[in-house]
Amino acid sequence: MSATTLLAIVLTLSLIGYLWGRANAAALKKSGIGMHSIPAYHGYFVALSCGIPAFLLVLVWIAAESTVIDRLILAGLPSYVTDGIEGSRMSLILSEIKSVAGGRIFGTPDQAILDAAARYNVLRGTASLAMVVCALAAAIAGMAFAGSRLSAEFRARNSVDGIIRWGLIVCSILAILTTLGIILSLVIESLAFFSRVPVLSFLFGMEWSPQTAMRADQVAAEGAFGAVPVFWGTIFISAIAMFVALPVGLFSAIYLVEYANGTVRSLVKPLLEILAGIPTIVYGFFAILTVAPFIREWGVAMGLSVASNSALAAGGVMGIMLIPFISSFSDDAISAVPQSLRDGAYALGATKAETVRQVLLPAALPGIVGGVLLAVSRAIGETMIVVMAAGLTATLTANPLEGVTTVTVQIVTLLIGDTEFDSPKTLAAFGLGLVLFLSTLALNVVALQVVKRYRERYE
Repeated sequence: MSATTLLAIVLTLSLIGYLWGRANAAALKKSGIGMHSIPAYHGYFVALSCGIPAFLLVLVWIAAESTVIDRLILAGLPSYVTDGIEGSRMSLILSEIKSVAGGRIFGTPDQAILDAAARYNVLRGTASLAMVVCALAAAIAGMAFAGSRLSAEFRARNSVDGIIRWGLIVCSILAILTTLGIILSLVIESLAFFSRVPVLSFLFGMEWSPQTAMRADQVAAEGAFGAVPVFWGTIFISAIAMFVALPVGLFSAIYLVEYANGTVRSLVKPLLEILAGIPTIVYGFFAILTVAPFIREWGVAMGLSVASNSALAAGGVMGIMLIPFISSFSDDAISAVPQSLRDGAYALGATKAETVRQVLLPAALPGIVGGVLLAVSRAIGETMIVVMAAGLTATLTANPLEGVTTVTVQIVTLLIGDTEFDSPKTLAAFGLGLVLFLSTLALNVVALQVVKRYRERYE
């Protein structure tokens, strides 16, 4: 039985427990006994008592099952198979055992591998059966415990609220721990990189060539990790994107708030915000298959030299993707300006255009700036569009028709292939990731502070 099927059974038992608990409390209430909590809370208590223990048990079991079975399989291998083997070679042996267990046999495996594969299937079947039995036992035990607590005086509402509160606390702690884990892993690997490459050389170096050689006698055996061209490419493409997104997003928001009637707004605003729901890889296809060839043909017709992957193509398509961000924030900011400011401007004889330019935009500026900063941080961290449409060569150029590379492109490039994980080439991705993280974090903090000040102003 799969884990999904088991969880479906547990949910069914929880629903049965809810109906039973509610019906039991309803019967008590109907008999005229004074109830502390309404019947629905009794049902919720039984459902939570039934579902939560079984659900947690299944999650822990799934997380630990693979590790435990792998250790048992490796411990049962003959010594002639495991002697002198560790690390990646041991992982290869384990992968071969799992392949044979799944029926994917290549060549003639050793008899020890065949025996281990058979033992692996037996252990998997036993573990699945044990998981089903334990989960169902936990669900039934939870239902029995909840049933023993049900009475007219039972404070079911307080118990349900307490369970939900603890659930929210656990979820918050998990979110915090996940964030800390991501940050720590990024910082630790970045420190390993900076122990081999000086920080100043990385931050201010003008040459980026992280392709370290396989042999010491090859050219550029140590690589060059000056990241200024990479940072410049990121800033350059983001600037092009904002050059497209800012005027279109802002002017569309002004039109929808101040000039469009209700029918036009109800049609145009959802259509505009659909852009935010398009996957970024679709934007990447659009950039490389439509926009880049169009720009190249246009450049050839004008007698210009245009790269196949130009900064203009990547930045322009990224700007289209960012339009809903700026439009939505600007729309909310302009709509939140008190009507009294508009009425006062009209009373002084200002036209609608003058009111927008001299009253509404200055009043809504904090919200607009917050949206722009969030859009900039989104542009800096964008991956798929620039991976597909931007170049791979790190060049310092202000020509939008040439190719440039970005931080995200380099991270993807550095982390693919068969290079060892602890090489400077691979660790450079973590250095770039740390700089990208700090940059977007700073922009988000500034944007949130601006938006916070804006919201306090008009609450």
